[in-house]
Amino acid sequence: MSATTYAVVNPATGETVKTYETISDDALKDAIGRAHDAHEGWGRGTSVEERAKIIARVAELHNERQDELAEIIVREMGKPIEQARGEVEFSAAIYQYYADNGPKLLADEPIELLEGDGSAFIRRSSVGLLLGIMPWNYPYYQVARFAGPNLVTGNTILLKHAPQCPESAAVMEEIFHAAGVPKDAYINVYATNEQIEWVIGDRRVQGVSLTGSGRAGAAVAEIAGRNLKKVVLELGGSDPFIVLKADDLDAVVEQAVGGRLENSGQACNAAKRFIVLEDLYDGFVEKFTAALTGVQPGDPTSKDTTVGPLSSTAAADRLESQVKEALDNGAELAAGGGRDGNFFKTAVLTGITKDNPAYTEEFFGPVAQVYKVGSEAEAIALANDTPYGLGSYVFTTDDEQALRVADQIEAGMVFINAVGAEGVELPFGGVKASGFGRELGRFGADEFVNKKMIRVG
Repeated sequence: MSATTYAVVNPATGETVKTYETISDDALKDAIGRAHDAHEGWGRGTSVEERAKIIARVAELHNERQDELAEIIVREMGKPIEQARGEVEFSAAIYQYYADNGPKLLADEPIELLEGDGSAFIRRSSVGLLLGIMPWNYPYYQVARFAGPNLVTGNTILLKHAPQCPESAAVMEEIFHAAGVPKDAYINVYATNEQIEWVIGDRRVQGVSLTGSGRAGAAVAEIAGRNLKKVVLELGGSDPFIVLKADDLDAVVEQAVGGRLENSGQACNAAKRFIVLEDLYDGFVEKFTAALTGVQPGDPTSKDTTVGPLSSTAAADRLESQVKEALDNGAELAAGGGRDGNFFKTAVLTGITKDNPAYTEEFFGPVAQVYKVGSEAEAIALANDTPYGLGSYVFTTDDEQALRVADQIEAGMVFINAVGAEGVELPFGGVKASGFGRELGRFGADEFVNKKMIRVG
């Protein structure tokens, strides 16, 4: 792994706003020790109700500082300002959900005995120090999904954010401490990849949660496995958007555009592969191409901007290379494409065959792939013919067909006739190369928990 540089580099302008020093080995070892020791007082010395009250204050502070927080991530990774405000608001809702529901989620769970006298129950409790490794595309939301439930549970946290998100990482630590989370119960570290390797192996670290690339997930899982550590991995996705029946094709296209362009196309669970039944295909491609390419990238500080720059020059280079390779291997550019600095123009690709590298790759940006299929069965087969299995979308006017197809899709999530329908109470996660484990909802609160069985004779 290469050295890690923490810096705010505005992707819209290319300006390096500020750099941050990485933590020394000695300081990192000290942070591990402090976070480990803090578990005794935080996880065992407070009640779930007390911790929930503090996390409710974290939610309040996110809402109170919404504009400030939003402006930070516009600078860091180019998220359009209105979407940035929405991310802060959704993050606050996650903290509030776990504050409201923590006592219920951690309540004792009785077990009906099959034989013998007495009683038995499951008592949920914290496990100790956890390491969170977070990505750049949703700087606040990703941390909320991890930190919200685990702090309410009583775990302590060492948080390594993406190298391009040091400012948002720092302000989140400030918010946790201002809300009442003990200084050592949540520690932000600007650590290198090399340092993280031995942090995972430290016996005091009880688990690791990573959201990121498949490559990063495999590396973390390998180290964690050698050290017998529980991991939760939320990795990439190449989510299918299946169109089978439509009374209002314009409405479906509107949803399709929204599903592709969320976060400028840089979402793991964005709709990326549009699989359309042949009798709807021509009309869909015509309308979708016009609508998608009608959205052009713009200044992320403007409230009218839907698509901002890609998060970095490296991200723009990667997407440009993928599109070129797809075209070199026989794909057709239906419309759009091209870049100006880190601003990547919306584009639609068709004619992608199974031997095209694009067929199995995840495109992280405002580029859509559209496929024609002849039947429901063919649509399902194509949807599942991917290494990934994160989310999926099914559009049909036939309710029975919708559930029939949903049952056969190899993914952790299926949304029927809806995009952008995620909620704090809905579990988020995938299968296959998209990772394992769940975040959000009650399942998100159950990953790093000691489900202790107590039998009373």
